[in-house]
Amino acid sequence: MNFFRMLIVAALFASCSKTTDTDTVNIQDLNRQFIDAWNNKDAAKITNLLADDAEFLQGNTHFKGKAEVAEKWVRETLPTLSDLKTNVVSSGTDTKTAYEAGTFSVDVMPVNPADPHAFGEGNYILLWKKVADDSWKLSYAQLEDLPVQVKN
Repeated sequence: MNFFRMLIVAALFASCSKTTDTDTVNIQDLNRQFIDAWNNKDAAKITNLLADDAEFLQGNTHFKGKAEVAEKWVRETLPTLSDLKTNVVSSGTDTKTAYEAGTFSVDVMPVNPADPHAFGEGNYILLWKKVADDSWKLSYAQLEDLPVQVKN
């Protein structure tokens, strides 16, 4: 019976804790900004969404820092991909971090015009953090790709 009372008291205190709209962020809005910028080939906007200490991991590839992630992931990859789509499996937020994880698909443009179009798919996680100026920046991105397939 004592445990039950403590549980009720804890629930009452938790429900009375004060939060404001600025305490958390809408992770779907953050990721929509990123995906829209990617699909619009807006490298400047994507780079602006990156944290100074951003990291990108894909297989054995690991880039660290905003400049390296922007150059080697965003600028080098952006022209070769289109129609990025995500399917959210899990997401969460608190006052300083937000994440979304799930699956993605993307069209892969041929390097040579005679080559066939292809598509890629796999798993992703995007981790955002609130920085000193209270804006939210992409801190960590990880992709696990399946082999690229020829599009029929």
